[in-house]
Amino acid sequence: MALANLLDARATGRPCPPIRGLLPDGDVAAAYAVQAAWVEHEVAGGASVVGRKVGLTNPAVQAQLGVDQPDFGTLLSWMHLPQDTPIDASLLLQPRIEAEVAFLLGADLDAAGIGPAEVVAATAAVAPALEIVDSRIAGWDIGIVDTIADNASSGLFVLGDARVPLDGLDLRYRTMTMRRGGDVVSSGSGAACLGDPVLAVAWLANIARDLGRPLRAGEVVLSGALGPMVPVVAGDRFAADIDGLGRVSAVFR
Repeated sequence: MALANLLDARATGRPCPPIRGLLPDGDVAAAYAVQAAWVEHEVAGGASVVGRKVGLTNPAVQAQLGVDQPDFGTLLSWMHLPQDTPIDASLLLQPRIEAEVAFLLGADLDAAGIGPAEVVAATAAVAPALEIVDSRIAGWDIGIVDTIADNASSGLFVLGDARVPLDGLDLRYRTMTMRRGGDVVSSGSGAACLGDPVLAVAWLANIARDLGRPLRAGEVVLSGALGPMVPVVAGDRFAADIDGLGRVSAVFR
């Protein structure tokens, strides 16, 4: 029933009520099972898995949504849009945007005890990214079970052009400023993402491995928000600058 409600919300463009009452109270494993079933549905329809995302890593975002732990979702081929493609805001239900560091993996992360050193060694490069998050739950009235089942509230994502080697780059001290037009609407740093985006990817890699779906070479990992997420409406233009990584932008129509 939970999966059916989420599928209907996507198909009709009408958000559904929270689904946490349809699953055992606080059962994260059951929520991830719903997420996995949705991914299987999308792959059966022709999509391919291109990576993963870590969500709810930033205390400001956790406070915005009333949750207290990170989660993760799956990135599919249709979610990735180039910077120069105007995004049709009407295709999204309740979009919000946040700036992140994207990790482009050059090697698998499937060994036991994955830590920061293993993440750095497996990363071919990092890039500035914008994630357009979306919720199929009406009014963003979500708990941890709702957002996990809803693929960690994934929507779309955009990568900047820069590809920066991670080795020697301390992401904790990289600052981020995101503007809508000329106005600053979000700011933060790498330290706001579980203390370090590298730690966020290590957290994800260990959980993904334990679930039998390890991170693979060629995948993109969105490591989590560097600052508060911001609502999106048609006509908005966003640009985020991440110190040492460059700029990434998105425009909505």
